[in-house]
Amino acid sequence: MKRIVLGVSGGIAAYRALDVVRGLRRSGVDVHVVMTEAAQRFVAPLSFRTISENPVHTHMFQEPSQWNVNHVGLAELGDLILVCPATANVIGKVSGGIADDLLTAVIMAARVPVAFAPAMNEAMWLNPVVRANVERLLSLGYRFIEPAWGHLACGHQGQGRLPEPQVIVEYALSILEGSGGLAGLKVLVTAGPTREAIDSIRFLSNRSSGLMGYLVAEVARNRGAEVVLVTGPTSLSPPHGVRLMPVESAREMREAALREFPGAHVVVMAAAVADYAPCRVVPGKIKKTEGPLELRLERTADILQEMGKLKDRQILVGFAAESENLLENARSKMERKNLDFVVANPAGGPDSAFGARESRAMLVWPQGKTEDLGMVPKEVLAQTILDRVEALLVSRAQ
Repeated sequence: MKRIVLGVSGGIAAYRALDVVRGLRRSGVDVHVVMTEAAQRFVAPLSFRTISENPVHTHMFQEPSQWNVNHVGLAELGDLILVCPATANVIGKVSGGIADDLLTAVIMAARVPVAFAPAMNEAMWLNPVVRANVERLLSLGYRFIEPAWGHLACGHQGQGRLPEPQVIVEYALSILEGSGGLAGLKVLVTAGPTREAIDSIRFLSNRSSGLMGYLVAEVARNRGAEVVLVTGPTSLSPPHGVRLMPVESAREMREAALREFPGAHVVVMAAAVADYAPCRVVPGKIKKTEGPLELRLERTADILQEMGKLKDRQILVGFAAESENLLENARSKMERKNLDFVVANPAGGPDSAFGARESRAMLVWPQGKTEDLGMVPKEVLAQTILDRVEALLVSRAQ
């Protein structure tokens, strides 16, 4: 049986760690919980003891259940140490080599992977000191699952929310199972909109936030893949541990994506690439005049169709955002572009995927097969997409 030592530090998200323990137990993992003093102010140790079915460890000089030094025994007990939630304080202490309580002492004594699931106010997560601590720990081999975007305890919205428990559980299981189901493979992901210049300061674009592609890249990284993320302009923080290739126009995205395509095993084209671009970019700024302004547009290259013609071993996944005839248009796109499957989303209306945290999604497969996933958080959709990719890889290897 696999074992995880789950460290719970003192943040409001501590109560959500109960669901993480529950999900790990359902997956057959033996969970041993270590709580900081601050964490106990949010959730009673008895709650974790009841769900984990193991004693909860709360302080350095607690009487051990067997003859060993408490923090060393716990460090040697688990196959993974998962800190959930991880506060800015505990991240900073570990980065600085401080071990002044049971949890940080366990981490310092660990010879197994250590992963952090941060949760905090967005301003704290983006603070340069916290970012430097995270970067330092990443460089030393510690692992991070990026915090999600959403409503925070302070009443604001932003990045800093603890990811969904299911996402954390799947991330932990992928580490326990080895390096992850995509270990040794190269995954190419495109994300975000493109900007097609009209003049020196104006451009045509769309409402894509890039979130879907960024989450796919993050999940692929968590599953052990070498990830290349070709991204149009977004306001998102790039996932750690992926190779980022920022581009602006459809032409630049095509050049970057096709350059990486031959060496890729899996390609997920989540970018919303402009279909049309101005025939001519006007130097300087177009002056406002009386009457209408006419623009001549030309078709941009169809990157996905080019990849479909070039692919041999690659698994190629596309997206179809449609305002009408969703299923029919998605199936037509899959067939015309030689895709392995398509993620179909409504465009426009209350279920539109553009700029949203959730998406109404349907997976469209060859031979008429479909999977209606309903309305799902994009974090869960990213996991599902790569679950299906891994299943295809297994079937091809048999």
